Amino acid sequence: MPMNPPGVDGTPRMVVVGAGPAGVRAAQTLLRHGVRPVIVDEAALPGGQIYRQGAAPRGTARQRYGFEWKRAQAIHAAGADLAARADYRAATAVWNAAPGSLDLVRNGELETLAYTRLLLATGATDRVLPFPGWTLPGVYSLGGAQIALKSQGCMFGPRIVFAGTGPLLYLVAYQYARAGGQVQAVLDNAPLGGQVRAAPALLSQPGMLAKGLYYLAWLRAHGVAVHHGARLDAAQGAGRIENALATLDGKQQLIDCDALAVGHGLRAETQLADLLDCAFDFDAAQRAWLPRRDADGRSSTTGVYLAGDGAGIGGAVLAELAGERAALAMLADSGIAVSAARVQWLARRQARWARFRRGLDQAFPLPGATCDDSVMVCRCEEVRAGTLRAAAGQYAIDDLNRLKALTRIGMGLCQGRMCQAGAAELLADCRGLALADIGRLRGQAPVKPLNLSMLGKAQP
Repeated sequence: MPMNPPGVDGTPRMVVVGAGPAGVRAAQTLLRHGVRPVIVDEAALPGGQIYRQGAAPRGTARQRYGFEWKRAQAIHAAGADLAARADYRAATAVWNAAPGSLDLVRNGELETLAYTRLLLATGATDRVLPFPGWTLPGVYSLGGAQIALKSQGCMFGPRIVFAGTGPLLYLVAYQYARAGGQVQAVLDNAPLGGQVRAAPALLSQPGMLAKGLYYLAWLRAHGVAVHHGARLDAAQGAGRIENALATLDGKQQLIDCDALAVGHGLRAETQLADLLDCAFDFDAAQRAWLPRRDADGRSSTTGVYLAGDGAGIGGAVLAELAGERAALAMLADSGIAVSAARVQWLARRQARWARFRRGLDQAFPLPGATCDDSVMVCRCEEVRAGTLRAAAGQYAIDDLNRLKALTRIGMGLCQGRMCQAGAAELLADCRGLALADIGRLRGQAPVKPLNLSMLGKAQP
């Protein structure tokens, strides 16, 4: 199929993948410097996951986004401006990446897009860990619960339990309770002591800390039971979830519910960076392999830049700062003058927000995963924990990709997005290894599901 050539006037073609906070701010920066970027985003409207827009949103922006409604509106307005002034390709997925080109799919049609410089602002998804009953109808991720509320104005439940750890746990529980949901309990895996010890770092952003404390205080004031150091043991029910079994203060308890939303932090979307041969390093706090980048967002692959949660979980504000700084690096590397003072200002703000992020990592440490042999780890390929343990023991497997080859873990439609974290934790545990020592699943195209009929249209 024909490849779209770079700019006919000889200017570099700069492509931004993702229209969340990082991608929008990056594209704005390129436009301000006279470069008309190509923006590719899977969603129909800009905002990313954090500021997701629905086709027919219900309620006011304040109701949908809470304290962050002004930031959300600013990103939405900037995205609408980009749609009018840039080459904005909405509802378009990148399913493969190679040096100098991206393979796209939109409305069932394939296209190849050439680029000179590429910014990956691919965002994040829920970090999902398997547990007994997690495949029951009525069990959702925290992100899924929030998306339903923000984009469609509907709630899971009516009686819902929120479990896991991280600031998103309290935010979504608050949003549901504020919207009229019957929040049965909030089960935070992190002990309260860690949150207290993290206070000095969290105080680097007192406004953001105050919002988190407000969510917690509001929930308690409205009769929602909030438990720290809680362990979710299982979701139980006949045909769908009927209760959550949890260990609270050393004792197991049943909490009746119609829905359960679970999330143990977020995981960066790194598949495209992997396909482009970017170097990765293990991040102990995020318990994940992340693409390497310098302070300006340059990856180890020439011409490829990284910003936002797709390069490491930092939150929306840090993503905006990183997106602008990476765009300035793209411009500077193309011989276009940028303000050194602006880069220094961004660097100072990033440093303050990075300190706050380290405080969050200390306050809400990500747990590992242990589960009995009957638990389904990979839902796509229906691989249970017992199968993984048996293969790891029989063949002395110390590498996650070898486990994949022998069990099909991570070979399904989600390409390991849902099962990689759990499988990695399980392999490291049963082999007595550090999580950093078992590697990571290598990215494979297509990173998003395609029909074989689409591939048949592609020319060699």
